[in-house]
Amino acid sequence: MTETDTARPIRTFHPRRGRMSARHAGALDRLWPTHGVTVTDGDRTPLDLAALFGREAPRVLEIGFGMGDVTAAMAAADPGRDYLAVEVHTPGIGNLLALVEEQNLDNVRVAHGDAMELVHRLAPGSLDAVHVFFPDPWPKARHHKRRLIRPAHVALLRDRLRSGGVLHCATDWPDYAESMAETLAADPGLHRVHPKPASTQPAPAARTGPAAQPTPAAQPAPAAQTGPAAQPTPAAQPAPAAQTGPAAQPAPAAQPAPTAPPDTTGQADTTGQTATAARAGRAGRMGAVGRPETKFERRGRDAGRPITDLIFRRA
Repeated sequence: MTETDTARPIRTFHPRRGRMSARHAGALDRLWPTHGVTVTDGDRTPLDLAALFGREAPRVLEIGFGMGDVTAAMAAADPGRDYLAVEVHTPGIGNLLALVEEQNLDNVRVAHGDAMELVHRLAPGSLDAVHVFFPDPWPKARHHKRRLIRPAHVALLRDRLRSGGVLHCATDWPDYAESMAETLAADPGLHRVHPKPASTQPAPAARTGPAAQPTPAAQPAPAAQTGPAAQPTPAAQPAPAAQTGPAAQPAPAAQPAPTAPPDTTGQADTTGQTATAARAGRAGRMGAVGRPETKFERRGRDAGRPITDLIFRRA
């Protein structure tokens, strides 16, 4: 018998509608029976993750994965862990399942419904990490009660983490970043992990040459010497403009320094995993904070908003 609660939860998301493409609908039909979990409000039936994934492994809960590109990239780069991804946007669920099918990802399962309702069904200490990347900021003061990162929710998420497990949040909304930081820091069972500053990681576009060395500055030609001790200009230097005759050689055209391809080897994340997002059809790379760049992150940067990652570990 399923145990249910009658109180309706406060929603932390906007219900969204979207058109399902044939690709999305097909993947949903084929994979949902084996890879899908339906979340029902008030259902407290324990979810057997070992049975769901068919193995024992560390597990990551991905809350609000959007279209699933980042989730697929992280799961592909991290086959030793299982990813349980929850979303309410049906086209996004279809897209992630299509990526799972196309990339043959055995370590991804997808849940449809309210994330916090799903968390109630997970056993305490059952998660290796929880990811909350760019949740709805609910900017109006009267809607702050709907924000996902609130004390009661953080306490529940922390309880589901194992000792040493990581709660990783990211936002491009400064007010929400400040609120997140205060809420997470106030939880007595969490302590902050300071990621490597992003400024220490050079952007791929700044690299030049095979070894990423700067192009040497051009040296001016030496002043013309006169008198008995004058020596001809070395062949490596551009010939003086006045030189003519058979021996005169045109100065070779300057060759631009070769441009290295974008760095897709990834950076070490906080759990020791490395990856690129290219395996999910994306050009991003794992950054200093251990996740691929999301479309929300790019939009935030384009709009001039700072990106804040908050990483806390359970004691």
